[in-house]
Amino acid sequence: MQAKRDTFGGKWKAAARRARELAMIAHALADTAHPVMAHIVPMRRCNLDCGYCNEYDKTSDPVPLAEMERRIDELARLGTSIVTISGGEPMLHPDLEAIVRRMRSHGMIAGMITNGYLLMPDRIEALNRAGLDHMQISIDNLIPDEVSKKSLKVLDKKLQMLAEHAEFHVNINSVVGGGIKDPNDALQIGKRAIALGFTSTIGIIHDHQGQLKPLGPTERAVWDEMRSWEKKNYSRFNDFQQAIANGEPNDWRCRAGARYLYICEFGLVHYCSQQRGYPGVPIAQYSKEDIKREFLTEKGCAPNCTISCVHQVSHIDHWRAPQDRRVDPPGNSPDPMAPETREEELVQLR
Repeated sequence: MQAKRDTFGGKWKAAARRARELAMIAHALADTAHPVMAHIVPMRRCNLDCGYCNEYDKTSDPVPLAEMERRIDELARLGTSIVTISGGEPMLHPDLEAIVRRMRSHGMIAGMITNGYLLMPDRIEALNRAGLDHMQISIDNLIPDEVSKKSLKVLDKKLQMLAEHAEFHVNINSVVGGGIKDPNDALQIGKRAIALGFTSTIGIIHDHQGQLKPLGPTERAVWDEMRSWEKKNYSRFNDFQQAIANGEPNDWRCRAGARYLYICEFGLVHYCSQQRGYPGVPIAQYSKEDIKREFLTEKGCAPNCTISCVHQVSHIDHWRAPQDRRVDPPGNSPDPMAPETREEELVQLR
C-alpha cells in the first residue's frame, strides 16, 4: 500500500504546511510582540515511568476539553504561531483530536510529543483528520531497560503504522548522556527513522534544572556523526549545541516568557518545563505587556541552559533588543518521583 504522505493529497498537505511555516517565520521576524511557540500540557498522567523523567504522575485526570479550548483561545489572543501538546502522555487525553482541531481553527501550527505506545491506524487517521502538523516520538534505546521503556524493539511496529498512515510530519528523537547505557543506540534509531521516511534528531540529557552536562568521548562521537547527517530546514538554529556538547556556556538572549511559553496542566505560564513558577501567571491573565517585559528580561539560567526549543525560538531575535532587566530563577522544584529530568536538544536530520 502506498504511504499516505506519498499520495497527491499527502504531498499537497506537506506543501501547504511548509508554506504556513515560512509565513510563521516571516511574521516572527516582522513582529516581536507575540509568542512564536508554546508547549501546553493537557494532562500530566503518563502510561510509562521512565527513570529520568519528572514530567508526569500516575493519578491526575485530563484537563477538561472546555478548559483546554479556553487556554488555546488565550494563546490565540496572544498571537501564538505554534502550539505543541506535551505531557505526561497526551494520547491518554480522551479529547485529543478536538484539542488539535481547536488549535488549527486558529491557524496555529499543531504539534504533539508522544511516547507512541498508544498509536494505532485508526488513531493516526483521526489525527490526520484533526489537522495535526507534526508529531515527535522519543526513542531512548534499542531494548527496554530500567531507565526507559521507549525502545525501538517495542515501538518499531508503531513507526511502521505511522509510515503507512500519517499525513503529518514525524520526527524521531534519540538521546545521549545521562543514564542511557549505549550511546550507539542513537545511531541505529536515527538510521531506522530515516529509512522509514521520517526525520531524526538527537538530544543531550540535562540536569534537573535544565543545565548542561558535557558529553563523554563515545557520546560525543555519536553526536558528531548524527550532526553530520543534518540538512537545512526552518528549525536549524543549532549552533548553540556545540557549546552544550563541550560543556561550555552560551552567550545568548533567552526570550522565554515572550517568544516561548510553557503552559502547565494548571493553566499557568512558565519560562519552560524546568523553570516552573516563573512568571507563574494564569494564561487568561497573561498580556502583551507581560510579553514585552519578558522579551527584555535576561534570565540568569540562560548561559548553561540546554532547552533546545527555547534556544531555537530565541535565535530569531538574537540580533536585536538587548535585555535591560534580569531575573534569576532558582530552577524547578524537586519531584520525589524522579530526581533528574531532561529536555532534548534537537538536531534535525533528513
